[in-house]
Amino acid sequence: MKKKLIVVTVLLLTLAGLAWLYHDYTSVKDNTLILYGNVDIREVNLGFRVAGRLAKLNVDEGDKVKKGDVLATLDDEPYRHQVANVTAQVKSLRERLKLRETGNRPQEIAQAKSLVHEREATANNAKLLLARSEQTLQIKGISTQDRDNAETNYHEAEARLTSARENLGLLEAGYRSEDKAQAKADLEQAEASLANALLQVKDSVLSAPDAGIILTRAQEAGAILQAGNTVFTLSLQNPVWVRAYVHEPDLGRIHPGSQVHIYSDTHQNQPFSGKIGFISPRAEFTPKTVETTQLRTSLVYRLRIVVEHPDETLRQGMPVTIKLADENSHVANSEITHE
Repeated sequence: MKKKLIVVTVLLLTLAGLAWLYHDYTSVKDNTLILYGNVDIREVNLGFRVAGRLAKLNVDEGDKVKKGDVLATLDDEPYRHQVANVTAQVKSLRERLKLRETGNRPQEIAQAKSLVHEREATANNAKLLLARSEQTLQIKGISTQDRDNAETNYHEAEARLTSARENLGLLEAGYRSEDKAQAKADLEQAEASLANALLQVKDSVLSAPDAGIILTRAQEAGAILQAGNTVFTLSLQNPVWVRAYVHEPDLGRIHPGSQVHIYSDTHQNQPFSGKIGFISPRAEFTPKTVETTQLRTSLVYRLRIVVEHPDETLRQGMPVTIKLADENSHVANSEITHE
């Protein structure tokens, strides 16, 4: 009986020793860094940049959309009227600038020259009449009043001739450079207004900025919206980011570009592959969403992990586990099924 007891004791001690050696061996070999985090929530509130009446909604909650899909439209009639109005102004100002740059028509200049010749003849005739009046006045053939009237007519003819010559000079010289510059500036201002009016017409169409899923539909057709009012909330699908936190002693084991494996509760044996894309340069207190007791009272560094080839099983806000093996650890390639 004693021999059996001794044999059993020896066997138990041997097994205990082997168990301790195995535990010590595996504790040395299993040097995998384990982190905890959540899939980042990436949403965008979509609305129009212009105000107006909501005319049509093309999608509803839960619908998948692609980049560029038209989600909703406003009644664009007021903006189209504005485009037509500004287009007419642009045409008018463009013709005015063309007139300033081309100058006056040859017919107008010829007409002005004819007027100058006409008034030159009138002025010469008035000058001759004035000379005859002075000679006649000396022999008492006319009164002083008649002579004064002849002088007045001569000065009026000279003044009209000077005015005609000045007008001809203006027509021949064309418009001033300042007039051309003003006409050009007016045209540029109108063209800028036209571009803005066309942009408002474009902004009356709401398109998806990226692929995703419609989470909420906040408005209905017929609603009068102000610029910026939320119409849809879009959940972005790509890229998928994981937000995690690393304790300071483990900070030296990771760097941007490090490969990691991401496990969710629904696929514990089928990890996703990922890559560390960002490590915060500033320490912070562990957020409440981190579930490890060890880290809750410690300072940690936030990091972002980009998931490679994600699928719909990774939902936003989902808690995940991240494993990073050091240079002595290797994860079998057969585990990575989400490639």
